Amino acid sequence: MSTKPEFNQPQRQSLVGVLVMFTDTFQKIARAMWPILVIWLFKFNELNKVYLALGFVAVIALIGIIAYLQYWNFTFYIDEDSDEFIINKGILNKTKIAIQLHKIQQVNINQTLIQKLIGVHALDVDTAGSNKKEVSIRAISHDLAVALKTKLLSEARTSSSEIITEESTQTINEKPFIKISILSLIKVGITSNYVKTFGVLLAFVGTLYENFQNLLRNSESVQSVDTTKLDNLFDANRIMYSVLMFILVIFVFILVLNLGRTLIKYFDFEIARQNRSLLLSYGLLNTKNTIIKPEKVQIITVSQNWLQKKMNVLNFKIKQASGSEDGREEKKSAIEIPGCNAQEKAEILKLIFNEIPEKGAMIKPNIRYLLFPVLFYVVLPVSLLLFFGFKVNEELFDYLFLLPVYLIFVGVMLFFSFKNYRLFVNEDYIIKQSGAWDIDNEIIEPHKIQSLKVSQLFWHKRLNIGSLRISTAGGDVTFHLGNFENIKQLVNKWLYQVETTEKNWM
Repeated sequence: MSTKPEFNQPQRQSLVGVLVMFTDTFQKIARAMWPILVIWLFKFNELNKVYLALGFVAVIALIGIIAYLQYWNFTFYIDEDSDEFIINKGILNKTKIAIQLHKIQQVNINQTLIQKLIGVHALDVDTAGSNKKEVSIRAISHDLAVALKTKLLSEARTSSSEIITEESTQTINEKPFIKISILSLIKVGITSNYVKTFGVLLAFVGTLYENFQNLLRNSESVQSVDTTKLDNLFDANRIMYSVLMFILVIFVFILVLNLGRTLIKYFDFEIARQNRSLLLSYGLLNTKNTIIKPEKVQIITVSQNWLQKKMNVLNFKIKQASGSEDGREEKKSAIEIPGCNAQEKAEILKLIFNEIPEKGAMIKPNIRYLLFPVLFYVVLPVSLLLFFGFKVNEELFDYLFLLPVYLIFVGVMLFFSFKNYRLFVNEDYIIKQSGAWDIDNEIIEPHKIQSLKVSQLFWHKRLNIGSLRISTAGGDVTFHLGNFENIKQLVNKWLYQVETTEKNWM
């Protein structure tokens, strides 16, 4: 019968973790010395092979000693008298880190490929008052990592004087209730980053047209049918076929690359209920485990494009409270949940908000919202094309047939961007909708607002339009060129809600 681990005495990481520290140190040295390594590579034949081998052995031995000392000098424990998590580390310069338990925001268990091969895990501790992980234990067993994580989070709740019920001290339904299938990840992989794909293809349209023009010139210059002209026509057709195949290969390559990145990063994505939080686990080569606490969620973004809607998949982006306790530190990276279907979306929203947020009264932007996009994407490119065509190189006008295609594409994107740019407000939620192809819906609860800023340019006063910035502990949401009177009324309403609500922002 296994005994429950105790953490009130200093203890070290797993001994096999020396290999993790060895690889980390080796990578750092290789990155620092890469110019020298490149020079050695080019002058390899000129180097004395004996000295080179001895030098390599010496470096490996030095890295091994450093790795072992890192392992030996790294200890961790919980000081129950001072309610602190203590970490001692360092080789020549010894460091002692004391983390107050009530400041612990998250404890994540991750696993890189090396850690996976040798059977250890990393435990990362994030705290309030820092925009990066405070400490990382690089090599402990899974059971010990889970036990330490549970202990730290339970102690953090106790130290912050939260009421711990019997339900909250037990792990509830650890079996995943949402599992993103491979098929859903494939759908996300092949329907994302279409704008980048289009940009790459657009770059090759000029090449295709140039070869096509060459073919037409050759055809128009035909005075009589002879074998030489037929051979030239055949060669031109073969060039066109090669260009088309090249474009197809590039298109497939981009899709495969994006698909591979999605599958590797989010493979085996599972969401389980743990206490009153959501436990996310995912990754093929690097396994990540992270916790989403509903009370700390600041902004949720639900993103979906037309193709994903037809395939019944969408993406979540969740921003939790981070930084200092008053929420003024720089936000952390958002947590992404890819490939959810409509039912899974509803389940996640209900777990975080206890209901599905509804859109309220709609605020539209003024038509002048399109002014700068039109100037930047239409007027400026056309002006530059005409200027360089007349003043620099008239051959640019050979590609003038692409201009209507570009203008139609940009016009459609700007139209849908303006059509989808909306702010929805009701008593419980603020939802900002935006996007031309990928439609984002950012959801905020008014009581989690940290600050509000309204602004109006002097030439907008007569038009009664202005902008709004909503700041939370997880980031900002902005809305530009809406009705200024409506915006000021909403700001007063939200300030009143923040002052009078009994809910906490985290």
